[in-house]
Amino acid sequence: MNARTQNYLLLMTGLILGVLVSIGHGVFAERETSQATLPVEELRTFSDVFGRIKNDYVESVEDKDLLENAIRGMLTGLDPHSAYLDEEQFKELQVGTTGQFGGLGIEVGMEDGFVKVIAPIDDTPAQRAGVKAGDLVIRLDDTPVKGMTLNEAVKIMRGKPGTDIQLTIVREGLDKPLQITITRDIIKVKSVKHRLLEPGYGYLRISQFQSKTADYLMDAMDDLRKENDGALKGLILDLRNNPGGVLNGAVAVSDAFLEKGLIVYTEGRLPNSSLRFNATPDDVANGAPMVVLVNQGSASASEIVAGALQDHKRAIIIGARTFGKGSVQTILPLTGGTALKLTTARYYTPSGHSIQAEGIIPDIELEPLKLSSVEQSIDPLSEADLSGHLENGNKRKPGKGTQEKQDKSDTESPIRNDYQLYEALNMLKGMAILQERMQ
Repeated sequence: MNARTQNYLLLMTGLILGVLVSIGHGVFAERETSQATLPVEELRTFSDVFGRIKNDYVESVEDKDLLENAIRGMLTGLDPHSAYLDEEQFKELQVGTTGQFGGLGIEVGMEDGFVKVIAPIDDTPAQRAGVKAGDLVIRLDDTPVKGMTLNEAVKIMRGKPGTDIQLTIVREGLDKPLQITITRDIIKVKSVKHRLLEPGYGYLRISQFQSKTADYLMDAMDDLRKENDGALKGLILDLRNNPGGVLNGAVAVSDAFLEKGLIVYTEGRLPNSSLRFNATPDDVANGAPMVVLVNQGSASASEIVAGALQDHKRAIIIGARTFGKGSVQTILPLTGGTALKLTTARYYTPSGHSIQAEGIIPDIELEPLKLSSVEQSIDPLSEADLSGHLENGNKRKPGKGTQEKQDKSDTESPIRNDYQLYEALNMLKGMAILQERMQ
């Protein structure tokens, strides 16, 4: 290696050391030691590799590309959620938290070198095409996913709205991979939906936690009360296939139903990564019984809400064990419009339970089964059908018309197509009756 290259690499090493000190000052400050503790030998290896690539690689490579790839490699080796964000990715992240962005509409992570679907987002091309939580994407069009970084895979999936992409998917329970073609679109996420299931019983669906989700929830609760002409007897909060989102959004939603106590706390290596979030007075549901629906697609922020309401005994959690993403990512802006998404803490439920890689275990585990009604060719007999039966003694005789109408409407209800929701409503009715009788 000539003297010029050696001097250049020494300068590069100095710059790298400077970058490490600037972005990792907390780590080095803890040690309170000099540069002697820096991994000098490893940095020499790095500079040697850098020089070999610059001199010997088959094609010329820009310094900027090499250093960016080195940074990406450092973060990829930490965990599936830490990443380097270039200018475009940083902008997309900022737009995504507001509820509108381009792509397929899925929240993804990496598992064994493949893209894993954490959850499809409601009313998006991916959900309409049949993508499910837990799917492993092994090909994007004709390109194998193995060997890609998560950022590279996401960039391919986003693309231009109106264009198609074919996902080859491995799904548990199927013998061979699925091929699903999805048309990219502008994703506009309406994070809160609501409806009155029956008089007195409300339904809230949060598909993703955004910066204004708590505001939307408050508006939805007002609408439910108006539609019900008064306070609700019970409320179902549906967090199934909710991949998470903004931490503050989850805290605000939890606070809406809790009047006091700890909601969630985080612990990390740096002092500013250890935070505690507490509830403030007022329960938007006025103490009405609550059921929260979760599944394996409920992750991150949705696990915070489920965990807080479960620990405070404010709601019964029904469904399947959640995804188990219990880490906090901090966005650290860098020069040139880029940023670092770095895992800086773990979060814990009020009882001190870490969700990381374990998830929230429901109070009642319930598989997503299908319901089908059984048609009866002959109406069942009752005492009233027997010849010569005694009269009831009441002035008003019971009629069959009302019961027949009720049975028909119950059978045709969209709730019957969702077993978990159907059972949650039954549970909620029982809780409401018990609460009324105890007053």
